[in-house]
Amino acid sequence: MSIKVHDLKPAEGSRKRRKRVGRGIAGKGGKTAGRGTKGQKARSKVRVGFEGGQLPLQQRLPKLRGFKNPFRVEYQAINLDTITESGLTEVTPENLFENGLISKGALVKVLGRGEISSAVTVKAHAFSKSAEAAITDVGGTVEKLPLPFSVRPPSSGNQHMNR
Repeated sequence: MSIKVHDLKPAEGSRKRRKRVGRGIAGKGGKTAGRGTKGQKARSKVRVGFEGGQLPLQQRLPKLRGFKNPFRVEYQAINLDTITESGLTEVTPENLFENGLISKGALVKVLGRGEISSAVTVKAHAFSKSAEAAITDVGGTVEKLPLPFSVRPPSSGNQHMNR
C-alpha cells in the first residue's frame, strides 16, 4: 500500500488552535483577556522594548563594535608574475595605470608571487622582501617612491567613527 498526498495529515497534537480572547464575560479568556486588571500593559499600545521611561537596553548598549584604524595605508598589490606578463622594462605607477593594472592615484606595493626572468626597473611605494630579492637577483633595480604624506595619511571616515 502506497501513501497518497490526500492521506497526509499532521502528527497528532502538533497543530493546536490559537486561543481566542476577548469574547465577553461568558467566554473563557473574556473580559480582561489575560491582561490582568488596569495598568500600562492592560492598555492597547506599549511598544516592544519599552521599559517605563528607563533608557531601554537596546539604547544602553554601544552601537559600534570593534575598531577601524582611520590612518590605515591601503596599497594596491602587484605581483612579479603580473610584471612579467605586462612586458614592461620600467615599471612605475603611471605605466601600471596606463595598462589598467592599478587605479588612479593608488599606492603600489610589489609582492613576490611568481617568477621574473629579465632585468627590470621597478619604482613603487613599497616592496615585500621576497619581491625585492627576486628583482635584484636577476639584475633589476628597485626604487622606493616617497609616500604622498609625511607623518601619517589623512584620516578616513568622520568624527563619529570608532566611538
